[in-house]
Amino acid sequence: MAVEAGKPVFLHQRDAHADFVAILREFEGQLCGGVAHCFTGDAAQLEDYLALGLSIGITGWVCDERRGAHLREVVPRIPAERLMVETDAPYLLPRDLEPMPKSRRNEPKYLVHVARAVAAIRQESYETLAASTTRAAVQFFRLDRGSPGQPSSLNYS
Repeated sequence: MAVEAGKPVFLHQRDAHADFVAILREFEGQLCGGVAHCFTGDAAQLEDYLALGLSIGITGWVCDERRGAHLREVVPRIPAERLMVETDAPYLLPRDLEPMPKSRRNEPKYLVHVARAVAAIRQESYETLAASTTRAAVQFFRLDRGSPGQPSSLNYS
């Protein structure tokens, strides 16, 4: 459907990496973009997704000192123009939030926390990471094109 509609895909795989990659390879060169949403994989999986042209979405999972520890090694390998910071709300609340919200519900307002963690892992400033991930999202979602006949209101200079 995405190929026919000329739209990118936004995909999440869980425990099905080989099948996921095989399906994507069937459409290689036909998709106009894609995101590996909520990436929690290893370096080999990351390389597979990058080779397929996918952008990589990182969530609050990276803030989990137990389950997300391996991501600290792979996040720096993601090219800035393909890195997205995501929420998986209402799930994957960053475990290192202080104070922890009583509801234990993740919300988009915690993206700043995740972005700060990702910036620290990548050894870059929060401002640099925020600018590059914003550019990546604007480009991916084609938000820089404005309405037909109208200039875009977004400015990144």
